[in-house]
Amino acid sequence: MAWAKEIMQGGTSAGTAKAINGGVSASITAAGTTQTDAFDLNASINVITTAAASTGVQIPSLEIGDETEILNLGANSVTVYPASGERINSLTTNTGFVLATATAVKVRKFTTTRNVAWLSA
Repeated sequence: MAWAKEIMQGGTSAGTAKAINGGVSASITAAGTTQTDAFDLNASINVITTAAASTGVQIPSLEIGDETEILNLGANSVTVYPASGERINSLTTNTGFVLATATAVKVRKFTTTRNVAWLSA
């Protein structure tokens, strides 16, 4: 994906260029212990800074081709859940996966119900 400054070089305004690249939520507190009460992510780039044991976050229902990135800087692992009725990789529908602390994941929506996740090292 192009950087905002590269998009601006083509004559696009700074605000539009930043919107094209997506928003950043830089201070998220993971919540809940199930898909239904996990913290609902609302930005393209998400940084978890507070994570109590057994808490989680939920990816919103995205458009096909959309991506979201999540970085866990909290003290504990968190569970990342798909949107309701969706699945991530080979997990069953509505099942989350554990994102370790100091780890990031990029999730891309490929079909109306299937997301694919790539984990950092």
